[in-house]
Amino acid sequence: MAEATDNLGSDGLDKAKTPKKAALASCIGSVLEYYDFFIYGTAAALVFGKVFFPSSKPATGTLLSLATYGVAYVIRPIGAIFMGHLGDRYGRKRVLVLTVAGMGLATFLVGCLPTYAAIGIWAPALLVALRLLQGLAASGEQAGANSLTIEHSPDRERSFYTSFTLVGTQAGLVIATALWLPLSSLPEHQLVSWGWRIPFWLSAVVAVAALVIRRKLDETPVFQEVAEEHEVLKVPLAELLRDHWANVLRVTFGALASAVSTIFAVYCLAFAVKTVKLDDTTMLWVLIATNVVALVAIPGWAKLADRIGRKPVFMFGAVGSGALMFAYLAAIASSKYLLIFGAAILMSGVVYSAQNGVWPALFSEMFPTRVRLSGVAIGTQIGFGIGGLAPTIAAAIAGGGPDGWVPVAAMVFGFSLLAAIAIATARETYAMPLRELDQPQARHPQAGAAYREPTRAGVGWS
Repeated sequence: MAEATDNLGSDGLDKAKTPKKAALASCIGSVLEYYDFFIYGTAAALVFGKVFFPSSKPATGTLLSLATYGVAYVIRPIGAIFMGHLGDRYGRKRVLVLTVAGMGLATFLVGCLPTYAAIGIWAPALLVALRLLQGLAASGEQAGANSLTIEHSPDRERSFYTSFTLVGTQAGLVIATALWLPLSSLPEHQLVSWGWRIPFWLSAVVAVAALVIRRKLDETPVFQEVAEEHEVLKVPLAELLRDHWANVLRVTFGALASAVSTIFAVYCLAFAVKTVKLDDTTMLWVLIATNVVALVAIPGWAKLADRIGRKPVFMFGAVGSGALMFAYLAAIASSKYLLIFGAAILMSGVVYSAQNGVWPALFSEMFPTRVRLSGVAIGTQIGFGIGGLAPTIAAAIAGGGPDGWVPVAAMVFGFSLLAAIAIATARETYAMPLRELDQPQARHPQAGAAYREPTRAGVGWS
C-alpha cells in the first residue's frame, strides 16, 4: 500500500490523511476479532461440549456449545447502538481503543474458566457472560475500523484500503487455525483439560499490539472537520433512523451474506468431523488454505470495485458463494479430500472474497460522516447477528447422516439471495468523492443527476 493524500481545500485537513496507518490499525483489530471468532468457534465445535456440557448427550452438547457461540451475536445490535453513538459523537479512535481492549480481555478470561466438573452450572454461565462481553466489544470494531480507514483514504482507492479490514479477518483465521493444528493432535484428555486454553491466552499478544498501534493513530480529518464546524450530533441515532433508515435496512440484509462465513467456519467443521468422521487436522488445513487464498483475493476484488463499482462485485460474491455452499457440503459428504479442498477454496477463498472485500466501502459510503459509524454498526450487527446464529440454526434443521446438509445449504443460499437483492436497490457510490457523500443531493453520474467529475485541481482525488 502506498501512502496517499487528498488535496482538497486550504485547511490542510485532507493532507493529514494517512491511509496506510489507518489500514494497518484496522487490519490488526480485525486479526484479533476473527482470531477470537475462530478459536471460540472451533472450541465450540470440537471441545466445549465435553468441557462445559458433559452431562448432555454428544449431539446435545455440541448444539449447546454452538448456542454459546451464537449468543454473542444477540448482544451485538445493542452494543452497536452504544458504539455507534460513541464513534459519531466523540470520534472513531476512541471506539477502536475500547473495542480491542474489551475483546482481548474477554477472550483471555475464557481461557481461565474452570470446567463444569469444577464448579458445575456456573462454568457455562460464566462462559456465556464472557461471550456476551466479546460480542459487546466487537459490535463496533469493524464499523469503526471501516469508518476510520475510508475517511483516511484517497477517493479512487477507498475500496482497496478498507478491504484490509477484511484481510485482517482472514489473517486472524489463518493464525487461529495454525494454532489449533498441533492442539488437535493432542490426546483427547490433554486437549479437553488444558490444550484448548492456549489459543485463548495467546490472544493477549494481539490485543496489546492492537492497543499500541491504535493509541498512536490520529483521528480522521473529515471527522475533525465536522467537529470544528460544530456539526457533530448529540444523538446520532435520531438522525440515522429519521433520514437513513432505508440504508440501515440495506446494510442489515446485505450483511446476511456473512452466513456463508459462519457456516463454513463452524457448522461445516462440526459436520465434517462429527458426522462424516473426517480427520480434524485435514479439515483445519482446508480452512488455512482457503483463507490464505482470500488474503490475496480480497484486495484484488476491492481494486476491481474501485474501477467498475461496488454493487456488481458484491452481488456476484454473495450469490456465487451462497450457491457454492451446496458444492462444498456435498464434497464433505463425499469424503473426498481433493473435492473438499477445491470446493472450499473456490467458494470461500475466491468467490466469497468478492463481497467480503467490497462491503466495508459499500456500506460505509451509504452514510454521511455524521452518522457513518452508527449506520454501519447497527446495520451490520443485526445482519451479522442473524448470520452468527446460522450455525445454531443449521445444527437444529440438519437431517440425520451425511445427507442431512441440504437444508443447511438452502438456508445459506436464501440468505445470500436476500443480501444481493438488498444491495441491488442501493445507489452506486464508487465514483463519488467522499465529501459529496455528505450532501443529500449527491448522486452517481449514471443516476442522471448533476455531478461534477473530480479533478486534481478541485474537489476530488489526489
